[in-house]
Amino acid sequence: MIIGGGIVGCMTAMELVNQGHRVTIVERNQIASQTSGESSWAGGGIIFPLLPWQYSEPVNTLTRPAADYYRALSQKLLRETGLDADFAQSGFLLLPKFDTNAALDWCKKYQVEVHAVNSADYDVQSLSGDDALWLPEVCQIRPPYFMQAMRKWLEQNNVTMLEHTQLAPLQETAQLDEWQTTGGDKLRADQFVVTSGAWSFDLLKETAAKLNIKPMRGQILLYKPEKNLKQMVYREGFYMIPRLDGYLLAGSTLEDVGFDNGITEAVRDELRIKAEAIMPELKNQPIIKHWSGLRPGTPENLPTISAHPTIKNLYLNTGHFRYGLTMAPASAKLITALMAGEIPQIDPTPYICAS
Repeated sequence: MIIGGGIVGCMTAMELVNQGHRVTIVERNQIASQTSGESSWAGGGIIFPLLPWQYSEPVNTLTRPAADYYRALSQKLLRETGLDADFAQSGFLLLPKFDTNAALDWCKKYQVEVHAVNSADYDVQSLSGDDALWLPEVCQIRPPYFMQAMRKWLEQNNVTMLEHTQLAPLQETAQLDEWQTTGGDKLRADQFVVTSGAWSFDLLKETAAKLNIKPMRGQILLYKPEKNLKQMVYREGFYMIPRLDGYLLAGSTLEDVGFDNGITEAVRDELRIKAEAIMPELKNQPIIKHWSGLRPGTPENLPTISAHPTIKNLYLNTGHFRYGLTMAPASAKLITALMAGEIPQIDPTPYICAS
């Protein structure tokens, strides 16, 4: 039983199905829904950790295989479901200011293609006048399309989906045979996996798993410019992502506002100004849409991927913060290997197992 039907939960379910297991996903809202507020639908879809040289080795270990995995998976989903996830190798233009030496050292270490370029050659405006870096191998996918394709694949492969079903906070126990819903129903399974992102803390706060996870809101704008960017652009915490159909995303924020997934005029103006500074022609373009999602915020972007420290058949695959999409394939393989006893739990305190 998978508790949480976002990208990490669906990817974990797919991995278990491929191993021959019967799987149920329990989701508090609706899987692949644009109204739930989860980051799986709302995210930008860059398959690359922003400024990865700033992150620890476990984060890089979990994110490195993602682009190749999604390239193959999007083709598989298109063949088997008929739904296109809009995977694209758009490339990533990094505008100053950033630590150039650290970036180049990281690219060399991980054999990532990188070039020093003039940002003016990419139809963007760089305020500093310094050289930018161009990473042509960086890819993107369209999270709403991907989630719709994943949902259809899971349905085709007989995964049970219990939607609009909320679980009660779990009490400490030696082994979990059933988990009660807030409506009083008791759901039974042999093994349970919590993949509920920002909601994981409340589900497990009465147990020995003291998760350091909290919701962090991110707001994004959508444009459809007359002439779109040809590549993704990043500058000082702000990114712009051109879609294959001509739309353009501009975001995003990191706001510690609890479970409030609303949008604000102040952030709308802040994002608009940043977008127009990079792409001045947006000053004459309307904002098509403005939305937000709640990421599962964790220190240093480190997720929890482990067996529960005290409950025998409960596992945790949660807290991926900004990189649920990018970490999901490796996380799913790791947690299912742990569940099958194929690899040992490395260290139950802080529950990170990423080797």
